[in-house]
Amino acid sequence: MLDVKPAVVLLSGGLDSATVLAMAKADGFTPVTLTFRYGQRHAAEIDTAAKLAAKAEVVRHRSDAEIGEGIPITYVPARNTVFLSFALALAETTQSYDVFIGVNALDYSGYPDCRPEFVRAFEDVMNLATKAGVEGARPFTLHTPLIDMTKAQIIKAGTALGVDYAETLSCYDPTPDGRHCGSCDACHLRRKGFRDADMDDPTLYAA
Repeated sequence: MLDVKPAVVLLSGGLDSATVLAMAKADGFTPVTLTFRYGQRHAAEIDTAAKLAAKAEVVRHRSDAEIGEGIPITYVPARNTVFLSFALALAETTQSYDVFIGVNALDYSGYPDCRPEFVRAFEDVMNLATKAGVEGARPFTLHTPLIDMTKAQIIKAGTALGVDYAETLSCYDPTPDGRHCGSCDACHLRRKGFRDADMDDPTLYAA
């Protein structure tokens, strides 16, 4: 029997999470992906995430987690804490001791829940607050492979793993036809990443 290594991967549909999914697969994990619908204006990411999951042939994709509406576009209070709590519950029920999230401390240093200190603290919670963490065969591990990478490094790593970034959506306010707005912070970071990586940007921008 093949050794299956299940893992939960948080998949937003954006550039970073698509790269993390590819990294998890390259490391031999069998991913279950989880996407959140939380009243975001850029709700097109939900469909994008589902398409990425289907293309990656993940064993299971969940995108029905509802956690409220009216949340601000950029900083979402306690967002990663809430997301990881759902991911932890899914990990325990699917006997996955590995959870992947695409947080990045360099590009998003202003977000307290993207810092290494938060990651270490939540990994402790994973192992203290669950039956599987206390009595399981091994401890939970929270994987953050992008934590110290620049956007350019992320793009290069994902490209080497075959990620098609034209199929990802990073924009906070995409147009009705699916183009990136070209003006929001996420679009600026995306553009800068491809420019710094000295690679062609496949993204369709409205401006």
